[in-house]
Amino acid sequence: MSIIATIKKSKRGCDITEKLTQALMEELNCETAFTIPIFGGIGIGESVAVTWIIMAVLVLVSILVTRNLKVENPGKGQLLLETAVTGLQNMVSGMTGEEGKRYVPYLMTVLLYIGMANIFGLFGFKPPTKDLTVTVALAVMSIILIEYAGIHAKGTKGWVKSFAQPVAIMTPFNILELVIRPLSLCMRLFGNVLGAFVIMELIKQVVPAVVPVVFSLYFDIFDGLIQAYVFVFLTSLFIKEAVEVND
Repeated sequence: MSIIATIKKSKRGCDITEKLTQALMEELNCETAFTIPIFGGIGIGESVAVTWIIMAVLVLVSILVTRNLKVENPGKGQLLLETAVTGLQNMVSGMTGEEGKRYVPYLMTVLLYIGMANIFGLFGFKPPTKDLTVTVALAVMSIILIEYAGIHAKGTKGWVKSFAQPVAIMTPFNILELVIRPLSLCMRLFGNVLGAFVIMELIKQVVPAVVPVVFSLYFDIFDGLIQAYVFVFLTSLFIKEAVEVND
């Protein structure tokens, strides 16, 4: 009996692994959402289409909440909005430091985008952050901004000299960071989002009733927002380091 039970458990384990692998491959497959009929047809990927939807939602919400702003005697809604925006701005500017305040609007935009992208799974959409090309693009944009911040604060000559700090022997390692930083930003965001998907699929296979709903709320909302914060926090930290002028 024990041998039969072991075989059944092994078979069930193989079935779960096979289903998980299939689900993972489907999730990683970048499907074309629609095709624009020009120049022989331009395919628009699902992650791009969802990004456009997120952009439209953010723009629409921004227009709706700012259309009746008042300088004098603001309403409770405006006060709540101002408190939320000021709090978010202070949080991000606190991470970049005084010298990096000029980059806060970009970082706030990235925070909102990644946060929205991660929770869009609740509405039946595939989060764009599950697409490696999206996380690569975000990482590259952040690194370009970081290096620009360093050049703007130190000048081109000072920026080049910074690669030899604190000692000249560190130059190859400092140059290597130009590759390591975007790679770490990209893989951390992509890996955490994909890891949450794998865990959810395992939970669905083992306990397919009510439990997955609770964990889905955690991974799609709480963990998704945490990943957005971590991405912006690390970018802010790198910007703060880049704009520091050493005497």
